[in-house]
Amino acid sequence: MNMSYTIVRGTRGSQVLLIAALAIVVLAASLPWWGESSWMREFVEIACYFIFAMMWNLLAGYGGMVSIGQQAFFGLGGYVMLILGNHLGVNPFVAIGLGGLVAGLISVPVAWVAFRLQGGYFAIGTWVIAEVFRLTFANMSAVGGGSGTTLTALRGIDKATRESVTYWMALACVVAAISLVYLFLRSKQGLALLAIRDNEVAARSQGIAVDRMKLAVYAVAAFGAGLAGALYFVGNLRISPDAAFSVNWTAFAIFMVVIGGIGRIEGPLVGALIFWALNKAFSDYGTWYLMGLGLLAIVVTIFFKQGLWGFAQQRWGWTLFPTSRHLLKV
Repeated sequence: MNMSYTIVRGTRGSQVLLIAALAIVVLAASLPWWGESSWMREFVEIACYFIFAMMWNLLAGYGGMVSIGQQAFFGLGGYVMLILGNHLGVNPFVAIGLGGLVAGLISVPVAWVAFRLQGGYFAIGTWVIAEVFRLTFANMSAVGGGSGTTLTALRGIDKATRESVTYWMALACVVAAISLVYLFLRSKQGLALLAIRDNEVAARSQGIAVDRMKLAVYAVAAFGAGLAGALYFVGNLRISPDAAFSVNWTAFAIFMVVIGGIGRIEGPLVGALIFWALNKAFSDYGTWYLMGLGLLAIVVTIFFKQGLWGFAQQRWGWTLFPTSRHLLKV
């Protein structure tokens, strides 16, 4: 008896959720015409958190490369944007993309050093590399040294225009990041990356170019981190080495991914929203706030091992960006 099978990726529920998400994006694009400027600033902040967390999730959640030094590329993107804008006369909004591009290019020689390390040594090594970047820019007087400097290239642009364009760029970057990661994970290269994460030796034995794939993902994650950094400091208008290269960026990204759900596109989105809300409500409590974040992360990892979105996905079948494949008999 002949039986035929079909591969199913999405469900009717995921299609409905995707249509709703597209409607929200269209509505969000009109925000500068009817919303408050404070809303746009808050969105830019959330967008930077999300993009950075998304890139860390791609690197660690899907690629198995746990880095605690991605702030190196976050800060590098910010400083490249500043140098291009303040010293070379490039429009800062154009320099946002260039900052991400330079971060991605610099990540290639950095990877040559970092990939010589494995496991925990790789994680610590990336942190050390980030500290090298921080100390380098802290000793560059042209960009303000250790105290940092202000982005002066936007002085000729009125506040309303600056905030609107920054907001639209943030929205475009969020949509682009989600789309590119989603399409990548649904491709053969996405399957190859998951195979490398699960068993690098087995993946290599099946003919997967492991080193090339890891380098490509590392460079893409660096590009996204640099893009988030350039976007963040365009909105913040000031940059310093301690703010740009702080390990807190990666720590917060790990928190967002763990809370939302590692290895899921929706995870960083949920985590970024939760982190932003907690940051606004409790950041004034200083050390107690950081202890609370750690406690929350511990509770989630104990009771919701796959994150809050992972729990919702298992319990109710919620999937906004389906990347898995299911074989069904027809």
